[in-house]
Amino acid sequence: MLRAHFVRGFGAALVLGFAAPIKLALATAPQDSSAKPENRTLTPEQRMNRRYPQPVKVGFLIGLPVLDERDSTYGYIRELVRTPEGKIVLVVPYRAWLGWAPTDWGRKPVAVPLETVAILARQVAALDFTADDFAAAPAYTPNGTPLPADETIKIAVYRR
Repeated sequence: MLRAHFVRGFGAALVLGFAAPIKLALATAPQDSSAKPENRTLTPEQRMNRRYPQPVKVGFLIGLPVLDERDSTYGYIRELVRTPEGKIVLVVPYRAWLGWAPTDWGRKPVAVPLETVAILARQVAALDFTADDFAAAPAYTPNGTPLPADETIKIAVYRR
């Protein structure tokens, strides 16, 4: 009798032990800041300023993965460029499938506005730039000034 009670209790603990991390993993997906009613009228710059932008060296961002809301990789940051209008964009080679693969075959470079992303440790979350935006974006043609690796810029901070 005691053994049967122990086995049932152990089975329940085992199920809860597996269920808790799954629930936690599902609960940590990035939240879409544009979904909140008060944020729908804000410009990308205003949204970025609400995300506590912090200084970071450009060289630190080169090579970081750009992730979607489910932590799938769109691509890796190749360079940061200041456009003739004074905006900063991240050049990310994008491919709709196998974005995490290290090859450039089948990719198009996409200019992702700095205001639409936020840094999350050693990765960058595309908060206001969706897969549809990547797919619809024209291939980036160099028309600005690449930022040197030692230049400091401000990028929004993101946490889960």
